[in-house]
Amino acid sequence: MHYLPKGLADRFGTNGKKLGKVLAVLASFMILFFGLFGGNLFQVNQSYAQLVSVTGGEDGLMGSSAGALFFGILIAALVGIVLLGGIRSIANVTSTLVPAMAGIYITACLVAILVHVTAVPAAIGTIIEGAFNPKGVAAAARRPDHRLQAGRVSNEAGLGSAPIAHSAVKTKHPASEGLVALLEPFIDIVVTCTMTALTIVIANPASWAEARKSGGGDIGGVTITSDAFETVLPWFPYILTVAVMLFAISTVLTWGYYGLKAWTHLFGRSRASELTYKVVYTLFAVTGSLLTLQTLIDMADAVLFMLAVINIIGLYLLAPVVKRELTPSWSSSAPATPARSPTVTKTRSR
Repeated sequence: MHYLPKGLADRFGTNGKKLGKVLAVLASFMILFFGLFGGNLFQVNQSYAQLVSVTGGEDGLMGSSAGALFFGILIAALVGIVLLGGIRSIANVTSTLVPAMAGIYITACLVAILVHVTAVPAAIGTIIEGAFNPKGVAAAARRPDHRLQAGRVSNEAGLGSAPIAHSAVKTKHPASEGLVALLEPFIDIVVTCTMTALTIVIANPASWAEARKSGGGDIGGVTITSDAFETVLPWFPYILTVAVMLFAISTVLTWGYYGLKAWTHLFGRSRASELTYKVVYTLFAVTGSLLTLQTLIDMADAVLFMLAVINIIGLYLLAPVVKRELTPSWSSSAPATPARSPTVTKTRSR
């Protein structure tokens, strides 16, 4: 919401500034909407569902309405405390939660893969075959909304949301922060998702076999993943639940900051305005474990898609600017800036 009006104004003048302001307002509304329903309510809802599944289901300890309310209040209290602490508090908490979650998950993947290390070549072959199998492509095409939704949940590349966090970094070379941001989807997609796929194919749980026979089915990815780990580490579904909760909390906090930036862009940056947003956002966290709002979640995904469209427009129009920012740092052929003579300096100072 900041780079669009400023960047387009620098390149296209008054008309670019007008277009940028319109796009910025639209982007802010979309970030705010998804932050409340997708980045907050949905994350709390899914982490609660995973907790219920490992504590006896609907008849278990957390399956009652009282359990749902307790979980919602607990998460809301944690979120509220961190949000009131500001960006430093958010950064401190998420910088601890995310590595912990990733470390637990990747370690479990490595254990599962090493137990069946001889099956790795065949598993890689199965993954490649499935990627180029016409039947597999047809199965994916039947529910493209689920595949697009999974991609959105997996990483935020191209949406324009992650730059809100990266913009808080202090650096003399902003373009270099963009290069750092490129590591995120690489670690997420190339490393973590590949390890997950290998774990599932090697373990070959019953739910995975059933999904393949049905041409994809509607079995959730977390269910198949949990079943795959259980074949090697029977106790790991409980650890996976902890990892899911860590991921959910860190995501809620991150989108809480994103939503705050969108809120202040739309309604002003005052203490009262920020406090109002934080209270509203915290209350949404309570309702996440109590409600199932699939229609709103679907709307949030549609809103996020439109956010990507707006951001891609900005990326396309400002691509020459990005190229110019990167060239001095990475091109040895860039012309050196001529030294300024004392005479010129003295003349200009007059």
